[in-house]
Amino acid sequence: MDNYMILCMAFAAAAIVLAFCMVLERRQIHRHLNHLDRMLETAIDGSFEERHFDESRLSSFEARLYQYLSRQAGKERELTREKKEIHGLIADISHQTKTPIANLILYADLLSEQAPEESRELSRQITVQAEKLQFLITSLIKGSRLEQGIIHPAPKKCSVGELIVRTAKEGAYLAEKKGIRLAWQIEEGTDLAWFDPKWTGEALWNLLDNAIKYTFEGDTVLIQGRAYELFYRIDVVDHGRGISEEEIPKVFHRFYRSPKSREEEGVGLGLYLAREIIQAQGGYMKVTSGKETVFSIFLLRREEAFHTELDHGA
Repeated sequence: MDNYMILCMAFAAAAIVLAFCMVLERRQIHRHLNHLDRMLETAIDGSFEERHFDESRLSSFEARLYQYLSRQAGKERELTREKKEIHGLIADISHQTKTPIANLILYADLLSEQAPEESRELSRQITVQAEKLQFLITSLIKGSRLEQGIIHPAPKKCSVGELIVRTAKEGAYLAEKKGIRLAWQIEEGTDLAWFDPKWTGEALWNLLDNAIKYTFEGDTVLIQGRAYELFYRIDVVDHGRGISEEEIPKVFHRFYRSPKSREEEGVGLGLYLAREIIQAQGGYMKVTSGKETVFSIFLLRREEAFHTELDHGA
């Protein structure tokens, strides 16, 4: 009996010691998890700094995580520095090229007025090429600024119908000059969406200009607006040359031009810029081509959806 009691007491003592060790282990694990959680929070909000932590007191795993976050913080600082340098470079290019190109166009115009009749076509070509160079540099600067996050579209709740009508009226002269009918249809009901009017207008104009450029004389270009639950959709429809299936993934690439459109004026930046503008606002674009070619813009209809898209994009 005495031996049994001693054995029971030994088991009880062992159980108490084991329970005590488990409590200590659980507390230590909880402390490590809290520490890791704080490290991750500072990494997410961008406030992570080496002085926040003492590596000598961290577990092996914590030490590895600390080293990883330190490297990531260093890369983030380097990326910020590079963005600032690119911002300065873009500003310099914009400033340094603006005056020479403007002067080149001015002098070409003056030369055209004073030159003999046989030389005026040459001066006109100088003007055309200078304007093309000006457009190219402006488009490249806009695209670079959008990519680097230097330009931030400021979406607000606006009428898509007003945007469509305004853009169509701007394109009316260009369409009439080419002998093309320009029409628009706006579905009845709410036409409000979340977008930046200036930048979205530029994106829609790029699509319309593209459609008019590649539509045959006597045909019609149509702009349609249609509301869905989450998005407002704008379609620019033409019956022009169309886009082959293998070309569709390439049309939004910078400088891409279809072999079928090489004789038309352009530098292959309009569709690229349009997509960058729409994506910067949480929307997206797509294109389909068959009997008709349809470029579609999808704009978010709710403010909270806009912020959610940006968070996912980040």
